[in-house]
Amino acid sequence: KSGYPFWTVKNGLLAHFPPLDRDLRCDVAILGAGITGALIARSLAEAGLEVVVLDKRDAGWGSTSASTALLQYEIDTELQGLAEQHGEEKAAAVYRACAEAIPALQEIAKGARGSAFTRVRSLYYASHFWHAARLRSEAALHQKHGLEVELLERRELLDRFGIEAPAALLTAVAGHMDPYKLALGLLKKLRKQGVTVCDRTEMKSFAAGEEEVELHTDRGATVRARHLVIAAGYESQSFLRARVAKNHSSYALVTEPVRDAPAWLAKTLVWETARPYLYLRSTRDGRLIMGGEDDDLDLPAKRDALVGRKSEKVLKKIGKLLPKLELEPAFAWAGTFAETPDGLPFFGPHPELGPRVHFAMAYGGNGIVFSTVGAELLRDRILGREHPLARFLSFERLA
Repeated sequence: KSGYPFWTVKNGLLAHFPPLDRDLRCDVAILGAGITGALIARSLAEAGLEVVVLDKRDAGWGSTSASTALLQYEIDTELQGLAEQHGEEKAAAVYRACAEAIPALQEIAKGARGSAFTRVRSLYYASHFWHAARLRSEAALHQKHGLEVELLERRELLDRFGIEAPAALLTAVAGHMDPYKLALGLLKKLRKQGVTVCDRTEMKSFAAGEEEVELHTDRGATVRARHLVIAAGYESQSFLRARVAKNHSSYALVTEPVRDAPAWLAKTLVWETARPYLYLRSTRDGRLIMGGEDDDLDLPAKRDALVGRKSEKVLKKIGKLLPKLELEPAFAWAGTFAETPDGLPFFGPHPELGPRVHFAMAYGGNGIVFSTVGAELLRDRILGREHPLARFLSFERLA
């Protein structure tokens, strides 16, 4: 990441955990103390497993601090597009799992003070007139599979939201939050419950055997675990020779508090059908977080140099979408963003490293919701239990 991610500016360093300076044994070692690692650690600890969480940075200081935390049951691949690739039943099952994950995440957030979890609606509008028919068929497919959605035509969309677009889908199951606060809140709570959390501790190497995985850190400590979960965000791909996702760069900014904003903005997040898409959400102190202008750059220096220009483009597009708002930018940032070919995550082992090394690759625009689902999948897999989506949301679907 680069620039000034809002959550770290707003919160500062909320907590730090001692580096690991001794050898340990545990059931599961988790590499990565961001929101994904925290959700997985919580799920495993609740199942009675002994868990160790490690991070080479300060906890939550990787991609979690740069996340804009839009929480939706819709994923970047529309339901009809996912159905074309994998069949309607599997596609609908993923969408339903994401819909169930949002209220589950809301309950989890109650245990982490200050996470600012807010239930909102999701408004998905057609960027071009030729996208309207696609939205109508998308709405019909949602309704066919029991997913509540409201189709808004041009006039109703303009009357209710002041947005000039050919059509839109409005769904009631969505949310947003402060991902850095939730991650740190969960980790602090887990530490009190006996989970070992260590940041500023880098895993230099590991060896996976038949019975355990042995990790060696930069501080000379050794961790022996029955299972290793790699939840290292967009760096997780570096542990595999196979390329399972493509890295991009994504850009975001937050405004100063907006005066005279319409009331609906506080309870609605907005995104569009174009790819890459423009998106918009509010914060509890009346700011707007917005982003888009993703590109194929995977070079930090070039990405960083574009933050100013890209944020200006995003601001200009939002100004055109909602021309009555007076928007003053406050902080802008950019970060790596990874995308799989079908928009779905990977949770579980990869053939390269054997059955005791699990990946948590919650890639795509709905990463936090994917992580909530994935925490259950990994828990069940490690405990030897079946989960209906375990094979589909793993590397097994590539076969």
